[in-house]
Amino acid sequence: MLTAEVTVPVRPDRAFATLADGWLYASWVVGASHIGKVDPGWPAVGSRIHYRFGLWPVLISDTTEVRAIDPPNRLELEAKLWSVGSAWITLTLVEEEPGHTTIRMVERAARGPAQWIPGVAQDLLFAARNQESLDRLANLIRARSQNQ
Repeated sequence: MLTAEVTVPVRPDRAFATLADGWLYASWVVGASHIGKVDPGWPAVGSRIHYRFGLWPVLISDTTEVRAIDPPNRLELEAKLWSVGSAWITLTLVEEEPGHTTIRMVERAARGPAQWIPGVAQDLLFAARNQESLDRLANLIRARSQNQ
């Protein structure tokens, strides 16, 4: 299983704070283009981000829901993929050395036709997108840490 990974020069709690801000989701998730609503209590289990993905003018509305959370170490999400199904996304945060957090992201198709794609093929489909998403997330985390 391919894992996207990035290390940021902040403690896990500060990195996790960026993940906990649902309004930033479209700033770092490749493909998400507009946040319409973030449920109260995000990122509590069962809370959702309502967003659109795609390129204007062809935008599709959908949601991502929190499935499990262990702040500041882990966030598990289920991203709906319109009629294609959904994907499970696991983000783990580990302080590998003091003041430096490594964030790892794994994604797997969970429902719909995409779940029948072999794991290795899913890795190839998701790897570049997930690495770009984590690179964007790292930039947000760095920018926010400079402003705090």
